[in-house]
Amino acid sequence: MRFDSLWVNCHLATMAGDREYGVMRNGAMGVRDGRIAWVGPAQELPKDAEARATLVKDLSGAWITPGLIDCHTHLVYAGTRAHEFEMRLKGASYQEIAEAGGGIVSTVRSVRAADSDALYAQSLPRLKAMMAGGVTTLEIKSGYGLDVANELKMLRVIRRLNRETPIRVIPTFLGAHAVPPEFKGRSDDYVDLVVKEMLPQVAGQGLAGAVDVFCETIGFSLEQTERILQAAEELGLCVKLHAEQLSDSKGAVLAARNNALSVDHLEYLDVGDVPVLAKRGCVAVLLPGAFYYLNETQKPPIQAMRKAGVSMAISTDANPGTSPVFSIRIAMNMACVLFGLTPAETLKGVTVDAARALGRQDDLGTLEIGKTADFAVWDIDSPADLAYQLGGSPLRYSVVNGRKIA
Repeated sequence: MRFDSLWVNCHLATMAGDREYGVMRNGAMGVRDGRIAWVGPAQELPKDAEARATLVKDLSGAWITPGLIDCHTHLVYAGTRAHEFEMRLKGASYQEIAEAGGGIVSTVRSVRAADSDALYAQSLPRLKAMMAGGVTTLEIKSGYGLDVANELKMLRVIRRLNRETPIRVIPTFLGAHAVPPEFKGRSDDYVDLVVKEMLPQVAGQGLAGAVDVFCETIGFSLEQTERILQAAEELGLCVKLHAEQLSDSKGAVLAARNNALSVDHLEYLDVGDVPVLAKRGCVAVLLPGAFYYLNETQKPPIQAMRKAGVSMAISTDANPGTSPVFSIRIAMNMACVLFGLTPAETLKGVTVDAARALGRQDDLGTLEIGKTADFAVWDIDSPADLAYQLGGSPLRYSVVNGRKIA
C-alpha cells in the first residue's frame, strides 16, 4: 500500500466507534490522494509502510483529532457593535437594542457601506483566528445585506474566502435574518423579495447550498418562515433554522418537519418538542457564546436531548453583536461550564455532530478510511484538554485535504 503521507508515533481521537473519543493510543494514519487510506494501531501497519510512503511524519506522541468544524457563524461583516455590549451591561435588552436601531440592522448599515474588498479584508483576520484554533471547516452565513445586491455581495465574499484560504468555507444564505429598515411594517413584502428574487439568484448562481431563517418574535413568524423554507426546498437547497433563542416559537418543530439539517440556539425549546428533533434526525446546534454574552438564564434542555439521542453540535455563532467569539475551543469550554456537556460531548459536537449539521457526515467529522484527510495535530495529554484549557493554543498544525496548513 502506497501513502502520500504516513503519520506515526501518535495517539488518535478518531471520534468513531463506541469508545469515548474513539481513542486509539499508539496509532498511525496513512493518507493518499487527500483521503484517509489507513488508520489503526501502529503495530498493525504493513511492515514496508514507511518505505512506501512519500512522507513519514513522526509526531512524538502528539494527538490527532478530526479537523474541528464550526457549523454556525456570521463571520463576514463590517464594523463593530462594542457599544451594544456596553448598553447591555447597563441594562438594555436584546429587544430594546434592536428596537432602537441597533442589533442586526446596525451591522446591515455597515455592510451596505462596505465594498467587497473591505468586507473580505475585515473578515480574513477572523477566519485566521478560527484556523489557529484547529478549525478546518467553517460555515458562514449571509444576512447583513438584506437586499438583493448586498446579500449576493456577502455570499461572493464568502466564496472568495473559500477560494483564497486553505480551509473549507461553506456558505449559507440568511436573507431572512431581520426585516430591513426600508421594509419596516411590511415584513410580508420583504419575504416576497426573499422568495421571489433572492432565493432564485442564490440557487441559480450556486452561491449557497443551504438557507437559514431567524424565526423569532423579532424576526419572522412561523408562517413566513415556512414559506421561505418551502421555497428553498423547491430550489433544491437544504434548510436550517435559528429557533427558540428568545421564546418558544415552535420554530424547531417546523424546521424538523421540513427536514432541516439543524435547528440552532434552542434555549427556549420545549422539552415536549425534543422527540420531534430526534425522530427527524435534526441536529441541535448549541451556541453558548450568545447565551454568555446575552447573560441568558434559560438553558437548552440538554438532558432531554441527551436522553432522546438528539445530536448536539457546538458552534461559536461568531458575530459582531451577540457572540464575538472566534475560538471554537472557548465555545467548547462554555458548553461544558454553562450547559453541562462533557468534554467528550463537546468534541463530538465540533466534529461528528457539526458535520451532520452541515450535511457532510459522509465526508468529514471522524478519522475513518475513505473520509477526507482533514485533521488537527495537538500537543495535549488527552482529548479532554481541548475543552478544559482556556488561553494559549496547543495546536501544532492542521491538515486539510491531506495538506498541512499553517
